[in-house]
Amino acid sequence: VHRSSATDDKKLQNSLKKLTVNNISGIEEVNMIKDDGSVIHFNNPKVQASLNANTFAVSGHAESKQITEMLPGILNHLGAEGFNQLKRLASSVSAGNVTASGIDEDDD
Repeated sequence: VHRSSATDDKKLQNSLKKLTVNNISGIEEVNMIKDDGSVIHFNNPKVQASLNANTFAVSGHAESKQITEMLPGILNHLGAEGFNQLKRLASSVSAGNVTASGIDEDDD
């Protein structure tokens, strides 16, 4: 049985309400960096949080982009692992070993 997205959204909002989430204003963008080098990018998202429940909710229009599309602005968002992954990607590009996903699969 397929439910409408409105029904799913209502259930999600009710669940978040039970967790007593609060809106966090002033968030201009959210970037979720995946292991494959892609980024889930939200521009002006709605962000809600319940620290007691260790829960964060990010909603809005999401775009899937490659990390290279986000340069140079994303550099200050990268942790050590993300920065190392970007260095491996740059090495692969210079060596000509880039796959369709943008990451050299032989490095792992």
